[in-house]
Amino acid sequence: MGQIIKEVIPSEETVPAGVATGLRGFIAKFTVLKGAQRELWLTFLIKFLIYTAYSVTNKTMVLWLSKDLGFSDQAAGALVGWVWAPAMTIFTLLAGSITDAVGLRRTFFLGVAICTVARSVMVVTTIPSLALACGVLPLAVGEALGTPVLLAATRRYSTVAQRSISFSIIYMIMNVGYIAAGWIFDYIRQFNFHVSFFGLQPSSYQQLFMVSLVFEIVLFPVIYFLRRGAEATNGGPVIDQVSRSRGAAVSFFGGIWETVRQSAIAAAQLFRRLIGQSGFYRLLLFFVFIGFLKAIFLQMDYVFPKFGIRELGANAPVGKLSAINAIVIILLVPIVGAMTQKFAAYRMVVIGGVICAAGVFIMALPTEWFVSAANGVFGQWLGHAYLGLQGSIHPYYVMSALYLIVFSIGEAFYSPRVYEYAAAIAPPGQEASYASLAYLPFLVGKLLVGTGGWLLAAFVPEQGPRHPGKMWLIFAFAASVAPIGLILFRRYIRVPEAGRQE
Repeated sequence: MGQIIKEVIPSEETVPAGVATGLRGFIAKFTVLKGAQRELWLTFLIKFLIYTAYSVTNKTMVLWLSKDLGFSDQAAGALVGWVWAPAMTIFTLLAGSITDAVGLRRTFFLGVAICTVARSVMVVTTIPSLALACGVLPLAVGEALGTPVLLAATRRYSTVAQRSISFSIIYMIMNVGYIAAGWIFDYIRQFNFHVSFFGLQPSSYQQLFMVSLVFEIVLFPVIYFLRRGAEATNGGPVIDQVSRSRGAAVSFFGGIWETVRQSAIAAAQLFRRLIGQSGFYRLLLFFVFIGFLKAIFLQMDYVFPKFGIRELGANAPVGKLSAINAIVIILLVPIVGAMTQKFAAYRMVVIGGVICAAGVFIMALPTEWFVSAANGVFGQWLGHAYLGLQGSIHPYYVMSALYLIVFSIGEAFYSPRVYEYAAAIAPPGQEASYASLAYLPFLVGKLLVGTGGWLLAAFVPEQGPRHPGKMWLIFAFAASVAPIGLILFRRYIRVPEAGRQE
């Protein structure tokens, strides 16, 4: 699921042979964490707090831009899809080098400090220029600092034996944070608290930003307990005294500026090196097609909330609905991964893309077809038990749930294999360079989802006649571009994968 994004999990070192198998081996995967140092557990907690705060903000952003700042659907969609989200992706590409230059702990503090100031501005102001310049854009910088530093922290604070399960837990925590954010998003909106602070009466969307601000503030004491220079080794935890020494450290802001400059130069050199290789264009085309699937995933935060509120009511539990994706992913990814590990990554990406596109077509079908399902056992359980609704259940609730379940099944097939195929397509010795392009599908997806505001204005306006089926049909066709393109261009894109069934 996932931006922040559903992160790329680094390849692991080889674990010595002779480990237990079966049930004992399964349990052993978790017991290796018994001796983990406190920094690893703190990293798990930081991941939950950061991602929950981010996800709450992500779901709220377009609604806040329209309702509180007065932007149209088109302008709000463009600001999020073409300015804020791409800016975060670009800053994320630089953040890894900044972490290497100034250290994990300092980068954590810097990112959280920037996010705290930015969220505070978004809570207290409704002046568009101030909210964008001092809130939205700085928030993109602060959020971007969190993604690579969390991956680096998980790697540094875990031993070789602990690493695989640690990254699996990080992925699970990300989805748990997404689920928690969905429940918070619905709870704050439904209760519509009327509060006043020093004459300020925050709207429901500003209250949601206040919740994310609280998560951000809690991060300060958590990060404080990370020991400077701590690192896990096979011989046990160690403290790098050089890293702890303030005298040995470079100037903080000077180090950041120099790192940004060097990163920009390195990025330009990387691009020049890759642009002359045929594999680069294959991977670029592959990622462009995957970007259409990522756009459908991203619209759950940037389009679906407005659609749900306008079609199902102001208090519609769209957050809990979107959480179905994370729930299914948590349950299915390990199972699907185990069942399909012998099959070629390209084949699994195509199959997953077909399933994802099929799921979106459900939303384009006539609502009348799902009335009986809404009145049946599944519809009643979904509406009354899971979503907490009263009275009759609108067919769109059943359609949304089915769409998300099917889409999530497809995502479990294709998403983990995308980055594996990126490594397969890379020339020997250049796997890392090609892996650095792994954010491209999300960048493409964000640029595409920026058009969602125009689709909302045309087919699901706040006032006037609505034709949501047409909007979802366009999304379904967009999702179909990925599997169709991968099939039509397979002779150009596809490369043999060692040890995999074609």
